Amino acid sequence: MTPCPSNTPANPVCGLAGLLLCLAALTLSACAATRGGSLPYGVQEFGQPDAPSDTALEADYRIAPLDKLAINIFQVDDLSGEYQVDLTGHIAMPLLGNVPAVDQTPAALQQQLQRRLTATYLKNPSVTVGVVEAGGSKVTVEGAVRYPGVFPLYGRTTLIQAIAMARGLNETANAKRVAIFRQIDGQRMGAAFDLTTIRAGEEADPPVYRGDIVVVDGSKAKQSFLDVVRSMPILSVFAPVAY
Repeated sequence: MTPCPSNTPANPVCGLAGLLLCLAALTLSACAATRGGSLPYGVQEFGQPDAPSDTALEADYRIAPLDKLAINIFQVDDLSGEYQVDLTGHIAMPLLGNVPAVDQTPAALQQQLQRRLTATYLKNPSVTVGVVEAGGSKVTVEGAVRYPGVFPLYGRTTLIQAIAMARGLNETANAKRVAIFRQIDGQRMGAAFDLTTIRAGEEADPPVYRGDIVVVDGSKAKQSFLDVVRSMPILSVFAPVAY
């Protein structure tokens, strides 16, 4: 590439305009977005996350951290109400203290509460448990997307759909480097995916599950160019270790 002319009286350029031209040439001459990184591509069976993995609120739905539960104990208003499962998997109830709830179905938790109340305070208590909000059924989309954030899952969701929840890729995105991080067998695991081949139907659109973290890589060359053009900083792309 021809060097940018220096800004001297003998060889004047138009200040910022000249810098923009240089950066534009650099961007155009740079290599196109490519795959890369240490995460494996072409993963046929990435694996489902640790239980609970079902995102639909079916009869066998298992309670997850951050779920909000409606617990009603007949004629005991002081114990009835909405309770949120904390990150340790418990709900804090008056008289009973911390009650383990995670990985149980609402019916199983109902039976547990009936046993505890019978053994301590009440005779033949009538208890009902329902899920008001599946707070644990969420996916995080980060990196070079238009609106990164945490989004709820209400059923089967794929990687393309998760990206769409974040309003798609932004101008700096490298569609060939998209990672999914997932908790499997107690360990954080990751795999890389190429959105260009998925969109073309050459590879399957992988499912995403509750608790997954989707990270879209960004092009540093394009980001540097946009930084100068807009004369304002662009939020840095989240880049996890070994990605």
